[in-house]
Amino acid sequence: MKKFIAVASFTAVLLASCTPKATTPTASAGPAVSTAEQLAQGKTIFENSCGKCHELPKPTAYTSVQWVGIMNSMAPKAKLTEEQHQWVYDYVVSVKK
Repeated sequence: MKKFIAVASFTAVLLASCTPKATTPTASAGPAVSTAEQLAQGKTIFENSCGKCHELPKPTAYTSVQWVGIMNSMAPKAKLTEEQHQWVYDYVVSVKK
């Protein structure tokens, strides 16, 4: 039981630390909301930067948690800034199934 609690705690900390950070401070305590322009920028970056090297995955093929891992591994390869990283992440998780 102790081992399960330790693994669950580690997983929670890992997921929290890997989540893309908002680059824009918000006036309220809530999460930053992407504007339509930022989502459009994210879509353009996704199509141009990611599509340069491989076929684009459908945004709906992965959960928001799975996209965190994908983005954290691929954004450095695509040489995205933190802001671009956030825009692409916001775009892919905004696409409805």
